[in-house]
Amino acid sequence: MSLRGEVCVVTGAGGFLGERLVRLLLEEERLTEIRLLDKHFRPQPLQALEDCRGETKVSVFEGDIRDSNLLRRACQGATLVFHTASLIDVIGTVEYSELHGVNVKGTQLLLEMCIQENVASFIYTSSIEVAGPNPRGDPIINGDEDTPYTSSLKFPYSRTKEEAERVTLQAQHEGLQNGGRLATCALRPMYIYGEGCRFLLGHMADGIKNGDVLYRTSLPEARVNPVYVGNAALGHLQAARSLKDPQKRGTVGGNIYYIADDTPPVSYSDFNHAVMSSLGFRIQERPVLPLPLLYLICFLLETLQALLHPFTRFVPPLNRQLLTMLNTAFSFSYGKAQRDLGYSPKFSWEEARGRTTDWLASQLPKERARIKGK
Repeated sequence: MSLRGEVCVVTGAGGFLGERLVRLLLEEERLTEIRLLDKHFRPQPLQALEDCRGETKVSVFEGDIRDSNLLRRACQGATLVFHTASLIDVIGTVEYSELHGVNVKGTQLLLEMCIQENVASFIYTSSIEVAGPNPRGDPIINGDEDTPYTSSLKFPYSRTKEEAERVTLQAQHEGLQNGGRLATCALRPMYIYGEGCRFLLGHMADGIKNGDVLYRTSLPEARVNPVYVGNAALGHLQAARSLKDPQKRGTVGGNIYYIADDTPPVSYSDFNHAVMSSLGFRIQERPVLPLPLLYLICFLLETLQALLHPFTRFVPPLNRQLLTMLNTAFSFSYGKAQRDLGYSPKFSWEEARGRTTDWLASQLPKERARIKGK
């Protein structure tokens, strides 16, 4: 099912996943218009889109996701929304009110505008962190959407993503002003990597400071299955095609889908090494301190954070929930997405790793110069 002739909105279009999704839409589909919505846009990525724009009109809507007038203008006449915009924060640098305002209230407002402006399909970019892991670190190995799991989300980020996902799915089959019905679905990508991933760049910078030795923060047995950004974008496109297809719309609408690929399950730390080893980086054999001691230190830092909260904002560089996430085996199958959406990874592990490593290699001289200049 083609999206030819559609007018679609991509929120977070200036972000890591959003940029890749927009380029994929321009390359794979002949849409009438793509509306890019984000708080800020850098000129260079927008100029780069001219190479593949073709006859598709590309419009820019710059502003806050909580601005109802902005959202109304972006949604007028649109038929499809990809909602990838989100504040990401796993160590507590962003106030909860801001996280909730953007991730939850922004999603609610966007859904309201879709209903008022007769947007037929809404695809929400959720997160694997909505599933867990729980504070006990109970593992899931090759799980799926029906795998039973007792989760208790501690990260404010995880809680806001879970609430926004729930709001999205509750809007399934809501009546539109024109008498139609809204169809929604939520995608839960694994940890997304690839060209432009700021987390990988941060790990590389830390490794440079450590004498080209990557820090080990996760044990080798804590295997997860990251997903390449090009495949994550393809999952979104396949979801949109499925919601447009009358034969699939009823099956896909109101559902969640894990988006993974054939990246081999590996710990977060060993994944960093897999994409950086050819650049001359080694990795620590074991964490700097035993995990029980690290948990104790995190507990003490979190206690200090609570005591200082009335007076100043102190953010520990590591917390117990993040340490649990980094050291819990947590992997999922993309079987349901393959069955319902027709999703199949476009990029193999070898190609995804090569592209990621090449990008990191292009950034390495600048990172070395930046760190040396400090």
